[in-house]
Amino acid sequence: MLNDKLKSYLHLHFLVFIAGFTAILGKLITIEAVSLVWYRMVIASIFMFVYIKIAKVDISINIKTLIKFSVAGIIIALHWITFFAAIDVSNISITLAMFSTGAFFASFIEPIVYKRKIIWYEILFGIVVIIGITIILKTEMKHIMGILLGISSAFFSSLFAVLNGKFLEKDSATKISFYEFIAGVIFISLFILIFGEGFSLEYLQLSAKDFLYLLLLASICTAYAFIASVYVMKQISPYTVVLTYNLEPIYGVILALIIFPKTETMSPSFYYGAFIILSTVLLNGIIKNTKAFKNKNTQNQKIV
Repeated sequence: MLNDKLKSYLHLHFLVFIAGFTAILGKLITIEAVSLVWYRMVIASIFMFVYIKIAKVDISINIKTLIKFSVAGIIIALHWITFFAAIDVSNISITLAMFSTGAFFASFIEPIVYKRKIIWYEILFGIVVIIGITIILKTEMKHIMGILLGISSAFFSSLFAVLNGKFLEKDSATKISFYEFIAGVIFISLFILIFGEGFSLEYLQLSAKDFLYLLLLASICTAYAFIASVYVMKQISPYTVVLTYNLEPIYGVILALIIFPKTETMSPSFYYGAFIILSTVLLNGIIKNTKAFKNKNTQNQKIV
């Protein structure tokens, strides 16, 4: 029999695998990015609502908090749109490599939101990340649009993660996610009505494969992953969780190479650049979380 701790570790790696598999589903789904994210958020909202009713989660909210969650919902919608658009115009490897730059953006966003000083080594790591991107650009200029969209996706993801960190100090992840998804659906719906073709019967028609992939994306990779990650954190330290989630791009690139070898095999320079970026992200996670662990121990000793 597996103990609870080991089960949580295995569960965490499964969640990271799911996160990496999201990019694979984005490649398999044939509809364009805006529609894909709309369907993802609609279906995920339904699953989330069913869970809320079954688990009897309190989702009462005031207007001020609703506005905050709505802004975050628009940001996560923009993150997913730019993420899947990057895959459409380039490939999974480029998108995930650029997605790894999120730690660089977080080093600037966190000090603003949490009102702390910028840490010197985060700036240094940011410069190293830029060097990694430059190495990739030297041989992958044909993917420049995918690179720009991937970097934009990383920015929106970092902004969303930092804001959600503040929200979690007062409200549950389920409650926050539910309102964020609803806000995202409304935002994309308005965009489609104003700038798109509208919701015609033709627009809403999906192939059987696309519907199956979207169902997996919205249920397992979104609603389940959002809720399950909260329970995993009850058994495992934030240090381990953050560090393990940094492996998402690695899992995703390996899966992409196995499933789509013809379109995902890149030049040696890409892998050099990607290695620099991913190594920097992992090192940043190790240093940051080690410091947090030491500070926590110091505070506990003072209390004792």
